[in-house]
Amino acid sequence: MTQTAFTLINPQTNALAFKIFEFEDDSYFREKRNHNYYSILLVSEGTGSLKADFSEHIFSRNTLMCFSVYQPFMIKADGEFKGILLNFHPDFFCIHKHQKEVACNGVLFNNIYQSPVMQLRPEELSVLLPLINQLKSEMQHPGVAQYELMVSYLKILLINASRLKMAYEAMDVPKTDNEPFILQTLKDAIEEHYRTRRRASDYADLLNISTRALNRISKSHFNKTLTDLIAERVIIEAKRELYLTSKPVKAIANELGFPDEFYFSRYFKSNTQVSPQFYRNTVGFARAEL
Repeated sequence: MTQTAFTLINPQTNALAFKIFEFEDDSYFREKRNHNYYSILLVSEGTGSLKADFSEHIFSRNTLMCFSVYQPFMIKADGEFKGILLNFHPDFFCIHKHQKEVACNGVLFNNIYQSPVMQLRPEELSVLLPLINQLKSEMQHPGVAQYELMVSYLKILLINASRLKMAYEAMDVPKTDNEPFILQTLKDAIEEHYRTRRRASDYADLLNISTRALNRISKSHFNKTLTDLIAERVIIEAKRELYLTSKPVKAIANELGFPDEFYFSRYFKSNTQVSPQFYRNTVGFARAEL
């Protein structure tokens, strides 16, 4: 087993800012990973299965996977498994604050409607690998303005990966004529009502379709039950509010339609394995107010 890691520490918090981790087996990923930083995983060799949130996905060589802060995931390889893992803390680069620059939020990260696994063609891999190697080189041979240069490389990597993912999603069109309309209507309904409606039957009523049929469509195209899909959307908004604002947890719970902060805290922890306060303590908060 060969593993090589390069870590950059934030001098102000003494916590991880950025990390590159090269692996040659799945030992690191066999237990559920759930970290206070973003993860970008490029698998160069191997096949296996990924469990992320409520879903399971199959992957093969030359795949890219992206995971948000405190998004649980676990990997089991069938045999050979090689690649590179990039981690970065929101304090190193905040995708919320830089959304207009890189447009990766809702594409690479916090994309509840698409698989986190993206198959790369050789020409697409050749776009991303040099950027990863630039980051690796800067970690091995740091120089003046290391942070600034690494953030620039990371931005370019995220922009290119987002472009590839958007092109990838554009090709993933449902086969039947009626399903694109239902899927888009369901997405619009979730975006409009997730704060007040969290039952699958609520959306079945809105779309004038049976709950069983809507759940079947959700499972078929999103690889998640409708209830899980709604829960993920609620948690994404909760994380955003916890990180960007200084609102009390009680106020966030109220805005998201929970009867009290204790129910909200239990709901949040059941989906992320950490409490809202722990999330703030380890990720940060009020970043939009600084």
